[in-house]
Amino acid sequence: MHSLLGRQKKEEAGFGIALGLPPGLLPHAATMFSCVGCFWVLLSSALVAVCSFSFISPAWIVKDQLRTGQHHNKDSVSFGLLWHCSESLDHMYRCYTFGGLGRFAEIPSSSWQTSAVLCSGGCALLAVSSLLAIITIFLPSGGCERRVCTLAGYMQMAAVFIMATGLLVYPFGLNSALVRSFCGDSDIYYAGECQIGWGYMLAIVGVMLTVFLPFFAKYAPKEQLSPTPLPTLL
Repeated sequence: MHSLLGRQKKEEAGFGIALGLPPGLLPHAATMFSCVGCFWVLLSSALVAVCSFSFISPAWIVKDQLRTGQHHNKDSVSFGLLWHCSESLDHMYRCYTFGGLGRFAEIPSSSWQTSAVLCSGGCALLAVSSLLAIITIFLPSGGCERRVCTLAGYMQMAAVFIMATGLLVYPFGLNSALVRSFCGDSDIYYAGECQIGWGYMLAIVGVMLTVFLPFFAKYAPKEQLSPTPLPTLL
């Protein structure tokens, strides 16, 4: 057993000399990937896609049309952060931006304008943190990797609060004149004849899942695996 350990030490010393390293600075075996880190990267990327898709969705507030025989008693319409859709006379469902592209002030409610800024800002922050998470995969384990993971975790935590605030502000715009013209007696946090659409629900689910990202970021860094000495096993 002593001869085996001595041979192993000589081989390690020879490897260190070949690399030009002192004997005391031999590199430890390190993991290439962390399971938690990989899951964190995948979840972050998926939530960026969910956030972006819900942000451009025109189905935050919807109103389905009611039919009586061959006549339409109610119009079908839906509202999003930046879009509104309605059924035209030729029974085609058409979507338009509020006031046209580049005319942010034409969004019918200041609450919706605020919500659009908050949700887009939180989504952009989440996208940047996801990019940092991908970069950590290629970083060697150490202080630099831990700092990048910590920074990404704080950015994701901030994105959660920003997007959640945007979702809470959005229903304040239900009392605008445009929404009332389609949804009847709607008011703050009351949609009247309309209802919550799948786009708004998808955004809520995305924010709820984003809450877990900062916790995964804490355990995402790769750990160095130092081999256990044989005498301790024996």
